[in-house]
Amino acid sequence: MTFQQFHAIQRRRDFLKNVASGIGMVALGDLLARDGLTAANLPDINPLAPKEPHFQPKAKHVIFMFMEGGPSQYELFDPKPDLEKHHGSALPESMTKDLKLAFIKPSAKVMASKFKFHRHGQSGMEISELMPQLGSVADDLCLVRSLSTDAFNHHPGQLLLFTGHTQFGRPTMGAWSVYGLGSESQNLPGFVVLTSGRGTSGGSSNFSSGFLPSHYQGTVFRNSGDPILYLSNPKGVSDALQQETLRAVRKMNEMRFETTGDLEIASRISSYELAHRMQVSAPELLDFSSEPEYVLDGYGVKSDDEGQKQYATNCLLARRMVERGVRFVLMMDASWDDHSELNKNLPTRCKKVDQSNAYLIQDLKQRGLLDETLVIWGGEFGRTPMVELRRPDDADNAGRDHHPNAYSMWMAGGGLRAGQVVGKTDDLCLNVVEDSVHVHDLQATVMHLLGFDHKKLTYRHMGRDFRLTDVHGQVAEKLLA
Repeated sequence: MTFQQFHAIQRRRDFLKNVASGIGMVALGDLLARDGLTAANLPDINPLAPKEPHFQPKAKHVIFMFMEGGPSQYELFDPKPDLEKHHGSALPESMTKDLKLAFIKPSAKVMASKFKFHRHGQSGMEISELMPQLGSVADDLCLVRSLSTDAFNHHPGQLLLFTGHTQFGRPTMGAWSVYGLGSESQNLPGFVVLTSGRGTSGGSSNFSSGFLPSHYQGTVFRNSGDPILYLSNPKGVSDALQQETLRAVRKMNEMRFETTGDLEIASRISSYELAHRMQVSAPELLDFSSEPEYVLDGYGVKSDDEGQKQYATNCLLARRMVERGVRFVLMMDASWDDHSELNKNLPTRCKKVDQSNAYLIQDLKQRGLLDETLVIWGGEFGRTPMVELRRPDDADNAGRDHHPNAYSMWMAGGGLRAGQVVGKTDDLCLNVVEDSVHVHDLQATVMHLLGFDHKKLTYRHMGRDFRLTDVHGQVAEKLLA
């Protein structure tokens, strides 16, 4: 074939188009080699590697003890003796016209609490008789009586609390925390979820990574059996065989990386290897044989009550996870949704959690972990001062409806000013009257304690920058030490 004949069928543009991928790969190989990123030197990419915050953080870890359903502030943390004056009567329309009510009517009658409050510690913090053990650590608590939210039903309320929005698809507080800070743990996920009770309305949407990469989502741990479903090798697969499989997969991924230079491949390898390390570290996490008897008794892990035992085990696991560098632990306990039989069910529920809550604070403190661990306890909203009677002929059936306008949470550690009560509600706890803390403000404060300006911790998605607090929120300065 003469040059003229070749030129007739193969123009310069056609030639370059056909060989461009080869030339491009040669150039890419040269660039990767200069940066030390050849397949022989595959980059060690760990998406959960520790990252620098915007400023020096007060807290390194978060334990969020979420009481799904909405614990009643009247019976637990915000004494309202004025309820006695209105007990059995309906409130004036002027007081109830703006209430968001899920099930009852504004004309429902007021119900006073039957439980007494006592002052505790040097702070004199008033806490219900239903939480006597918690009272023993009152001087370590920051009790917020002025929470509010915009949602009056469970799932939207939980979404708003954890994602800053009432619709699906946003990253949750735990996911944002790990996205911003990474994790100090080499062998466990950065964001872990522990459950107890019947299950939450929000389910996995309370620990989703939303539009963030999936390695930031919460990993559900079980407190018996395999800590994580499918963590153990299938029958017939030995550890040696699995390691050989991982080596083979890594080799194929290295070959693919050599071809594409795609750094996501290195990230995938890191995820596989973390999963393998978890097969050793996760079962060890559940082995309490190294814990002294007084610690197991302190948490209540050996309780004959299955509910208390489960909750206590989760509290101990939360402490052990923080010790091992886990960034965010979400404990979800269900259900505190007392529409009926409040006076019967609430004491049982409080007994289940009270000892473990108090001992967790004590245990973290004596180990030097409380100062760097932010502990939060509460629900998605509070309860109404008016009674809900689902069986009007049975007074013992009395409960309370959802109330988003004013409710309570307690917090501890992690840069908070301890031994104080923040915020105030009106005489019937219908509305906040002093130092309001909206859930967006709570989110902003959590991010601040972790070392972030909540307005600057963003992720670009669908053409704009998103953040946990949406377009709201300010740091609740009175909570800070």
